[in-house]
Amino acid sequence: MSGEDIRASSFRSGCNCRGIDVHCHVVPARFPEVAGGHSVCGWPSMIAADDCHATVVIDDKPYRTVNNACWVAERRLAEMDRAGIQIQALSPMPELFGYWIETDAACDLVRYVNDSIATLVAEGRGRFVGLGGLPLQDIELSIKELHRIVGELGFSGVEIGSNINGVVIGDPRFHPFFAEAEKLGAAVFVHAVRPAGMDRLVGPAPLQQVLGYPTDVGLAAASVITGGLLQTFPKLRIAFSHGAGTFASLLPRLEQGYLAFPAVKDIMPEPPSAQARRLYVDSLVFDAETLRRLVAIFGEDRVLLGTDYPFNFREKEPVARIKEAFADASLLERLTFANAIAFLGLDEV
Repeated sequence: MSGEDIRASSFRSGCNCRGIDVHCHVVPARFPEVAGGHSVCGWPSMIAADDCHATVVIDDKPYRTVNNACWVAERRLAEMDRAGIQIQALSPMPELFGYWIETDAACDLVRYVNDSIATLVAEGRGRFVGLGGLPLQDIELSIKELHRIVGELGFSGVEIGSNINGVVIGDPRFHPFFAEAEKLGAAVFVHAVRPAGMDRLVGPAPLQQVLGYPTDVGLAAASVITGGLLQTFPKLRIAFSHGAGTFASLLPRLEQGYLAFPAVKDIMPEPPSAQARRLYVDSLVFDAETLRRLVAIFGEDRVLLGTDYPFNFREKEPVARIKEAFADASLLERLTFANAIAFLGLDEV
């Protein structure tokens, strides 16, 4: 049975009452040594913490301790059943993008992580799809890997960072990548990574995830609007993690700026509010009222269920959160399931 046949069977087994989670991460159980045996700044390794946990170490410093759901399919499947999730879209932990690693080593790391995702997809009995990483510090190599993961591994698309070494994704230098993603019909999921403004935060390191991530992904979404990405690539399917972060608050200002400043209007052929309704966003905002706001801004067909599984700072009851915000059955079906089918380019059955 092909992967598509297995996935279709999985949909038929419970598609109307199950969710599709577009925001789930993978960390391999181990990392290989760098090719050639030399040291590379930023290359990760794993140290076992106990039977179910391991610590990701980068440059001899602990980065994050994770549980084995990051690499064990059976554990993921059991927890998906409990949470009402039928399908997970698996993507790399953002620190594994490797944008800051020397190019050859970054390509090796990305390929290894993508192959690890492919292994989990194969073990998932049709309940996983892949969103791979790319070494976007090199566009040509990224396009090559994009073709491999879509054509050979059968992934639905890619996960990319909100910035690539400080360059926001709306910058025209990334247009060749987006052109190829559009051509291949690959979904693009944007996740915050190494956010700007960390020097403005007062408090412990986890505030990077709590406050830094939504700020950076909000600016990334704004750059897509102001950079004209959607006009250049009108068929591109692009989604933003964490409900597009601060973008929902930035949009009214951007709309007013479009009306007030000719220079702003000159770079946008249509109002920002209209363009925003061609973006997808996930539901990971931890608040029913904010979730209702996202649907009002982006549209009923553009909000996707997302959890940040399997990390501790995640939405643990995603379907219940959506039901708290909305009572209409047809809308619930779109937000939990149907919108993700469209974004991921899956066959509806």
